[in-house]
Amino acid sequence: MTRALLSLGSNLGDRADHLQSAVTALGESVLLVSGVYETPPWGDRDQPAYLNAVVLAVDPTAAPEDWLARARAAERAAGRERDPARRFGPRTLDVDVIAVWAQDGTPVLRDDPELTLPHPRAHLRAFVLRPWLDLQPYGRLPGHGWLTDLLNSASVGADALELRPCPEVGLESTA
Repeated sequence: MTRALLSLGSNLGDRADHLQSAVTALGESVLLVSGVYETPPWGDRDQPAYLNAVVLAVDPTAAPEDWLARARAAERAAGRERDPARRFGPRTLDVDVIAVWAQDGTPVLRDDPELTLPHPRAHLRAFVLRPWLDLQPYGRLPGHGWLTDLLNSASVGADALELRPCPEVGLESTA
């Protein structure tokens, strides 16, 4: 069995619908869904604001590659088009595999060009850390520490202040 934390983001089209489509695509593996936050774009500021959330999912048969395949399938279903000239550009849906844990709770660590775990920039992204805190107030990002400490760090703290909770946007799991 593996447990995975997936980050969801959308800034094109019906953003809330795109996030919901990802939750729906993950199906019965979804254990918990965070609140939704509106966030400024990260990395490439010349684009609309994002809606972001995270999902904690469990599947007894899923390997890390399976989580990546599910993430990419959800993106394709939402019409995601990758622009190599704008790595952090706008998108209908972005689903990132942030972390994966084995059945015994041990974090999966890997340094592979296709899938690095934990996600190599998760510790710098308030739009990942803050929603994750909704699900796991005492959560830890493997190799980086407590979520609260990361959110309060100088490199993330200013970004965290720009997140706006969107209680009017609710994501529902089918599980």
